[in-house]
Amino acid sequence: MKTALRKLFSPILNSFESGEDVYVYKQSHRKILLFMGGLSFVLSIISLIAAIAASQLAGFLPILIFFIGGLVCLIVGLLGSDHAVARIWGSK
Repeated sequence: MKTALRKLFSPILNSFESGEDVYVYKQSHRKILLFMGGLSFVLSIISLIAAIAASQLAGFLPILIFFIGGLVCLIVGLLGSDHAVARIWGSK
């Protein structure tokens, strides 16, 4: 299952896993990344509810930003290698 999902999300993962540079990885980085991804999804749901309640299309931008940010964080946190997690944090 994991290999099929890695293949499906390979365009996102390849951008973070490319390169042979030296990186510093800590296990807490992955946990924080997963937490931030989940938090972004919650914020996108709250923004969606608020936009529907207010009948405003202006709420689409925060929904999109939080959803995409949360999706990338969760994909890299769940499926990415240690190098991808370290690279998303910018640790070298």
